[in-house]
Amino acid sequence: MKRPDKHVAFLALIVAGVCWGLGFPLGKLVLRETDAAHMVLLRFAVAAVVAAPFALRTAEARALFRSPVILAAGALYGIAFMVQFEGLAHVSVTLAALLVGAMPALIAISAKLLGEKVSRASWGGVAAATLGAALIAGKPDGAGSPLGVALSLGSLFIFLAWLIVLRRAPKAPTPMAIPAVTVIIAAATVLPISWVMHGPPKLDLSPMVWVGILGLGVLGTLLATAAWQFGSARVGSASAGVFINIEPLMGACIGVWLFGDHLTWALAAGGLMIIAGSFAVVLGERHVAPVTASAGPI
Repeated sequence: MKRPDKHVAFLALIVAGVCWGLGFPLGKLVLRETDAAHMVLLRFAVAAVVAAPFALRTAEARALFRSPVILAAGALYGIAFMVQFEGLAHVSVTLAALLVGAMPALIAISAKLLGEKVSRASWGGVAAATLGAALIAGKPDGAGSPLGVALSLGSLFIFLAWLIVLRRAPKAPTPMAIPAVTVIIAAATVLPISWVMHGPPKLDLSPMVWVGILGLGVLGTLLATAAWQFGSARVGSASAGVFINIEPLMGACIGVWLFGDHLTWALAAGGLMIIAGSFAVVLGERHVAPVTASAGPI
């Protein structure tokens, strides 16, 4: 692989991490005027509208709507976001963002369960990230309720299932085809669930909230998903995994600086353990077969 290609891949991974990191503060903004289920529905509705030209452009892309793997991936993606933002409604931006730092550790565990070799360094990272998450969950100190922490952590396992399912995805006719079809299927999955939970969505929202919804749909959903799949497919999961940590770092910083979240010692220590453990995982997996080469977390 030529070095310029790797530079483009790393740039795409940075874009994905930044866009996913924006999801927590923008989501918290939108949650001021609507509930989590409707926020996710509107987010995916916006993403689906933007994604439609990419998903419907060719017969090969349209055929992805008949793929059981893509159908399952889209459904898992939508449900994962619903669970995650139901959790965000009960925790601070900082706490929710830092918990996502456990994702690389979960990827390492899934690799072992799927029969792949996991290094000792990676297991050390798993232990550190797990202890960090337990520290945060055990002492939220006003940052969130146990339910919110449980939902936030539970969403990571659903995202992990999404990653594993995508390993079996058919070959994409274009780089945007699978991300576009995935978000459209996710929108179709979220629609009936949110409708049963809360009825039709409220649309008379403030302009600032609509800006947040547009940002979540275009940047935090479609662009982030497409950028991650593009980048991770070209550099491997070990290198790509490092960029997962852009999301919790950025989300936590925005939560503290702009949303007035209180950075307690427990939150800071737990967050540092999650970040350190995540780096140990991805660095320890440098010489291990990748878990996935096509997708990444929120």
